Amino acid sequence: MSKKVLIVGGVAGGASAAARLRRLDEDAHIVMFERDPYISFANCGLPYYIGGSIQDRSKLLVQTPEAMHKRFNIDVRIQSEVVAIDPVNKKVRVESIEKGSYEESYDALILSPGAKPIRPNLPGIESSQIHMLRNIPDTDKVKAKVAAEGTRSAVVIGGGFIGVEMAENLREAGLEVSLIEAGPQILAPFDTEMSSILAKELDEHGVNLIFSDMVQGFAEVGEQIQVQLASGTVLQSDMVLLAIGVSPDTSFLKDSGLEFGPRGHILVNERMETNLDQVFAVGDAVEVVDFVNGTKTAIPLAGPANKQGRIAADNVSGLGTTYKGSQGTSIIKVFGVTGASTGNNEKTLQRLGLPYHVIYIHPSSHATYYPGATPISMKLIFDPKGTVLGAQAVGYSGVDKRIDDIATVIRFRGTVTDLTELELSYAPPYSSAKDPVNMAGFAAENILHGLTTVFVPKDLEGRDKNNTILVDVRSEIEHANGHIEGSINIPVDDLRSRLSELDSSKEIWVYCQVGLRGYTASRILQQKGYRVKNLTGGYKTYQISQFTPKKKDNLTPNVGTPAASKEIAATGAMTETGTGTGTGTGTGTGTGTGTETGTGTVTPTVNATAFTTPDSVLDACGLCCPGPLIQVKMSMDPLLDGQVLKVTASDPGFYEDIKAWARMSNNTLLQLTKLPTGMIEAYLRKGVIETSASAPTGAGAQVIQTSNASTMVVFSGDLDKAIASFIIANGAASSGKKVTMFFTFWGLNIIRKDEKVPVNKNFIGKMFGAMMPRGSRKLTLSNMNMMGMGSKMIRSLMKSKNISSLEELIQMAIDQGVEIVACQMSMDLMGITREELIDGVGIGGVGYYLGQADQSGHNLFI
Repeated sequence: MSKKVLIVGGVAGGASAAARLRRLDEDAHIVMFERDPYISFANCGLPYYIGGSIQDRSKLLVQTPEAMHKRFNIDVRIQSEVVAIDPVNKKVRVESIEKGSYEESYDALILSPGAKPIRPNLPGIESSQIHMLRNIPDTDKVKAKVAAEGTRSAVVIGGGFIGVEMAENLREAGLEVSLIEAGPQILAPFDTEMSSILAKELDEHGVNLIFSDMVQGFAEVGEQIQVQLASGTVLQSDMVLLAIGVSPDTSFLKDSGLEFGPRGHILVNERMETNLDQVFAVGDAVEVVDFVNGTKTAIPLAGPANKQGRIAADNVSGLGTTYKGSQGTSIIKVFGVTGASTGNNEKTLQRLGLPYHVIYIHPSSHATYYPGATPISMKLIFDPKGTVLGAQAVGYSGVDKRIDDIATVIRFRGTVTDLTELELSYAPPYSSAKDPVNMAGFAAENILHGLTTVFVPKDLEGRDKNNTILVDVRSEIEHANGHIEGSINIPVDDLRSRLSELDSSKEIWVYCQVGLRGYTASRILQQKGYRVKNLTGGYKTYQISQFTPKKKDNLTPNVGTPAASKEIAATGAMTETGTGTGTGTGTGTGTGTGTETGTGTVTPTVNATAFTTPDSVLDACGLCCPGPLIQVKMSMDPLLDGQVLKVTASDPGFYEDIKAWARMSNNTLLQLTKLPTGMIEAYLRKGVIETSASAPTGAGAQVIQTSNASTMVVFSGDLDKAIASFIIANGAASSGKKVTMFFTFWGLNIIRKDEKVPVNKNFIGKMFGAMMPRGSRKLTLSNMNMMGMGSKMIRSLMKSKNISSLEELIQMAIDQGVEIVACQMSMDLMGITREELIDGVGIGGVGYYLGQADQSGHNLFI
């Protein structure tokens, strides 16, 4: 007698189980129930159909009921929802549009109900302007709304894979897009610094990112909808896409006798069996074992669901196949950049209290001498014995195969030594003789063998500045183009001859661009008897860890989805356009190896149409910082004033570096373009263009370079002068100026914390600390102080006139991006430590101030 098997749910797990079961048992009676009209569709492709990358809707339909029946002789019943199961009598109850309500018996039952989008109980949640994305009908509704006349903006809520993919594709469709994430980062499987690279890509393509803010409710305003946030921010758009996560769709099984996990997932063993006889479960609705750490988890991915469906079918047929767990290997495309991860991230390992090390490297996707090489940023996590625990990578090319290599090693419980020994395919267009995976293994082995000790960017926050020296071992030009605050510059090639400049009683923290020169420096110093640490991944890793989204007050539609991000200097106004072109999931000390982001803006100079053919062309692709800048200088030197150099580079940091370099070197950046491939094109003109007041205007006209920055030295610690300083600073910042405030000597008291901070000080430091006012609230007036009465009177008067207090003015300045810098020399003399300063204050020396003042339109001394 043939076995009767019922399958509840199609798509990945259910459809895979049905096809495998038929191949194993030609005589089985297989019935598949699916409540929607579609039994198997490419749910991972839905965002790309909405965005237009997939044009043909029919290609989303992987399998139809008719084809499934014809090929596999499966009784497919669509629009038929299983609403309850009776495990005692081995029956299910079905509600069908065609047949009504009825019962169906079974010998074996496979549950694949999947997961449903979370819809929070918030005011206004029932609005028709709020959409979710789970199936084909949902997709049709969203697609129609996007295509409707008048739809110009969207708010995406949730920074997971679906949320990010939808933000990208809605932007590709030409909409203004804001993405709201309640947490501090997008894409939780990635650690924060790695997800920042992907967030930066969204930011650069015009997506308005809002982190650490929660939605409180919705309100319809005419044809639009408002999204109200906890911060008080209100966003108004034409539609909302809700993508805050999923929960197992198992409510219909509540009274079945099945056992569930704490979040409602069905509990199964390694054969995908539930606690009920001959009842199996697969896919997003089940709890699985984390392959790396052995704990229970839930990982809603298509790959594991397909495998689980196959294994359930095997066990229905008596094969005894087992599922050994999920490691969460996943990948996502964010415009031109790819991000992928596998295994555990730092957050998971920290939560479980498991020990680990971490390294970062920044190699090229293939041999740098072959055209088209682009950087990859990789993070490898491993335990003290060398077992690989996880990995993350972001780049333009070659990311997928590197993470797949490491995922395979993790599946076989491999070590970092196994990574070094992998023999991977190599030819210059595809890889390097030492593949990035091998390089990650080499860097990790150096730590395990004690050849280097590393630190990560977050360790800088707790660095003991009295007992450590931070040394930048890059070249002088790199250091000038951007460096970590408080570091001194000794290029690695000069290190042996300048050892006398380093105090051997202090620990030396070194860093370079990507970690390689830092490792070399650490080996030199270590063998000379110094205690030394190297910043794994170098300055590039530090930079990506510092990313914060740009504030976008006025978003513009991405009409026409241009093919590149471009900045053009043209008659006093710089224009900027953005582009746009997979689903997935995912702790420490760390070493590294390829970019730097400088600061500055493109100076408005000439219309981009003023040049056509460059006088010289430079291909700097494959070079890592400072290579492209050095090559640019060498190429510019022989040019005559007014001649144009075209540069192509693959180093992502070049996009910002070349702006700063052009400014510092007194050359003119005419045009800067970031191509979808990750390549960067720059046009530079030798020399600075100047003109008289009578120069003509219009296309090709030249304009005088003007500065839009202000600097201010705050020497005084008097209340009235402090108030004036911050009123001026806020006024300048609100008019669009870049403002730097440099606090020295008594002015430092303005930016001290009000409360006493326990820090170690010498006798002089304690004396100064006792005599000086602690914080802005203790400041006195320069005149008419009257034993403190004057300060109280001026504060009372400001309040009655509805003028912001000094403390409010300080916070307002920080919020506006005013750069507040404390003088390191003055701090040392007066015994003030960094811990005593308010949050948001940087530390700098006179050199830093003079550099800012040099670029300033005016400078004030208060």
